[in-house]
Parts: sequence; C-alpha cells; structure tokens
Amino acid sequence: IAVIGDGALTAGMAFEALSHAGDIAPDMLVVLNDNDMAISDNVGGLKNHLARILSGRTYNQVRDSGKTLLSNTPGLMEFAKKTEEHMKGLVAPGTLFEELGFNYIGPIDGHDLPTLLRTLENMKSLSGPQFLHVVTKKGKGFAPAESDPIGYHAINKIEAKPPIQEAKKAKPKFANIFGQWLCDIAERDSRVQGITPAMREGSDLIRFSERFPERYFDVAIAEQHAVTLAAGMACEGLKPVVAIYSTFLQRAYDQLIHDVAVQNLDVLFAIDRAGLVGEDGPTHAGSFDLTYLRCIPNMVIMAPSDENELRLMLTTGHEHAGPASVRYPRGSGIGADVSQTLESIEIGRSRLIKQGESVAILCFGTLLPEALKAAEELNATLIDMRFVKPLDTEQIYSLFERHELLVTIEENVVAGGAGSGVAEFLQSQNATIPLLHLGLPDTFIAHGKPDNMLASCDLNATGMIRRIKQRLAHLAPAISLNNVS
Repeated sequence: IAVIGDGALTAGMAFEALSHAGDIAPDMLVVLNDNDMAISDNVGGLKNHLARILSGRTYNQVRDSGKTLLSNTPGLMEFAKKTEEHMKGLVAPGTLFEELGFNYIGPIDGHDLPTLLRTLENMKSLSGPQFLHVVTKKGKGFAPAESDPIGYHAINKIEAKPPIQEAKKAKPKFANIFGQWLCDIAERDSRVQGITPAMREGSDLIRFSERFPERYFDVAIAEQHAVTLAAGMACEGLKPVVAIYSTFLQRAYDQLIHDVAVQNLDVLFAIDRAGLVGEDGPTHAGSFDLTYLRCIPNMVIMAPSDENELRLMLTTGHEHAGPASVRYPRGSGIGADVSQTLESIEIGRSRLIKQGESVAILCFGTLLPEALKAAEELNATLIDMRFVKPLDTEQIYSLFERHELLVTIEENVVAGGAGSGVAEFLQSQNATIPLLHLGLPDTFIAHGKPDNMLASCDLNATGMIRRIKQRLAHLAPAISLNNVS
C-alpha cells in the first residue's frame, strides 16, 4: 500500500512509479489523499455508492465472469471494456490511471470512515494494481487550520497566548526582501520571469503573482521542470528567477548541471531555507547547497550576511550573464536597513568587518553577528566573504601572510563546503597555515529550536570562541597567544 498526496502526485517520479507498477501489475494499492478542494468537488452519496459497487466482490466477480464469457468474441470484449471505462469516466476522473494499468476507484469522502473502511475491506481481495482516490479537507476538525490551510501547512507546537504586550514592529523575513526585490526588478526589466515549484507563499511570491500574472509560473511540486523551464526561457533571452528551497533544489540537480550550467545560461536561483530550519527538521534543512553547487562550472554562489546584502546580491545575480545563486535562511535577519535602490556589488569581492591579529575569521553568510562577537572576544580579524564562488583569493592570500590561524564559518556541511574552497586555494598556492573549519557536522541535525541547533554545532559565539581557543592551544608553541583573551 502506497499513500501519496495530491501535491506530490504532480512530481515526475510519481508517474514513473505508476507507469512501472502498471507494467509489472503487482497486487498493490495506491491511495491518493486529495485535500485540495479546487481539484475535486465535495463527494456525495452517489459517488460513494458507486465506489462501493466498483470495489465490491460481486461487481468484480461479474466483471471477471464477463471477461471469461466474452474472451472468445474480441469485438464484444473490447466494446464491453470501453463501455466500462467511459461509464466510470462520466463520474470519476480515473481515465488516466486506468490507461496506466490501474483499476481506479473513487473519489470517496476520506472523512466518512464507515465508507472508507468498507471500501478498503472490499479492495483487500482485488488483484493487480488498484487506485483509490480519497478526498479530505486539510486541517479537518481544527477550525483555524480549516480556514487557513496554507498558514497551518507547517505548524510548530501551539502555545498558550501570552499576556497582551505592546506590539513590536516585526522585522521583515529574508523571503520578504526577496519578494519585494523581485517586484522591483520586474518593474525595471520586462524580461524577468518568476518560477516556483509550488512555494508561492513560502517564497513570498504573492505580490509578484498579482502584479505580473503573465510572468509568474507555479509549476507545482516539479523542481526538475522548474529548472528546465528556466533554461528554456533563458535560451529565448528572458531573465528567469527560480525561487526554490535549498533542500528541494537537490531534486533538480541533473537539470541544474545539464540544462543550465553546461550551456552557461542566464538563470538566477533564489535559494531559500539555506542552513538549519528549526522544527521542520533534517528533511527541510538546507545543509548541502554550498557543497553541491561549488563543484558546478560557471556557477556564481553568494551568501549574504544580512537583509541589505541579500538585495545587493540578487541584483548582482540578475546583472551577471550566466548561472548565479543567492542562498539565504528561513526567518528574519538582524533588521538591517535595506536600500530601495537596485545596486549591485563586484563579483568575488569580500569586505573587512574588523581588523585584528593572529586569528582571521572568514564568515560565509548570516552567522556574521555571532562571528563578530567571537572576533571581538579574541581580537581577531573578521571578513564577510560574501562569495563562495568565486572566492576573494586576493583577500585570503593577504590574511595568510598576516595571521597564524584561519577560521572558516558557514551554515553548511563542512564536507566540500565554503571552507573546503579556502583550503583548496591555499593548497594550490603552497600556502601552509593552520585551518579550522566550523560548520554543520557529518550528521543529520535533529529537530529543535534554531538557536539550540546552532549551539549544538558550535555555530554560536560561545562555541566559536571555545573551538578557536582549543585549536590555538594545540598549535605549535611558536604561535603566540598574547592577543587572545
């Protein structure tokens, strides 16, 4: 028995599996949980009655007997088969699944448990691939979720409401900065197209979809198609922007390489949910994008440290003639003032945040505030690297010459990440200097509060300071600790 949602059914892999199952004809049941009322109407008694008849033993015995009786009369057999398919097609959208080799039953009301249980009981004895279409209401039984299924799609623990306090002005989320930028750049450049694999709300594309409906493309949960669609648009001289979560871009890796990068096409990837994502857990964490993007030729990779840097880098990626990506985390940043202009920055150029001695910290992304606390405690130099690819190699080489330990910090797995890029460059220059890479460990981080998850990986200021001091203590005595608190 395989259970799949109507959203997931839009993905290509689901149809690959349906096609395979229809070919080998196993005794299996696919249950489609359809909770989008725009796809199917509310189910009435007639459809429930039909579903019970179609799944019942008597009906199937009659159908099998009919096949036996008509088997020697090919013309009548084909007529009877098509008549059955068309009768079912009048009341149920199952023709597609029938053509794939499944016996389609439904739709039935998934909240009518007696009918659902009787239908499942009847289907136990059926041989071959079976397809049961069940219609449900998202959030059924919980009024807030029923009225706002999108807002309650991913929900944390529901806490009691705290005492009423003076409302604080909410900081915009990184996704909000992206959504506003996309509208602004689309106003200036008519070539801009927005693409999302079913993440309009999460990626904050609501305003863009309303202001530029003819340039907005929601391709459903089909990340591979989203990337190849963007490649096709770029071939025609358009400027596609793919708004996608880091963990979901993994699904389109082949298209990322062969359809975009090989041809050096002008596609911008706005990669949301980069790094740890709290209680959504490891399946939604953007732990690997720096690693899997770094090895792709032609790809520019940017990691903003705050909201204004995000806007600058999005414009930079838009102006760059080739594949570019900007990765940013879930939630809000530090509340930086965001310029409303559409300025860009020089590709591959970092910025000095603090000048120190002995230790140099190279920070990639939004861990910069914690890295600054560590740099102040250790009197270390701090660089906001900005670019993972291409690296600011000039800056790295100058740090190597003036410091005794280089520390890289990133909210990505250490294996193959931004720190690995720094090490590769230094090795290519025969530059020997102690390195410390701080990032996500070689394990899946369990669900939790974001701050606790970062602390468990030593990616808060306290952890950074402890790890740097430990590394300094293990270095040769020739390295001075005089400048370290």
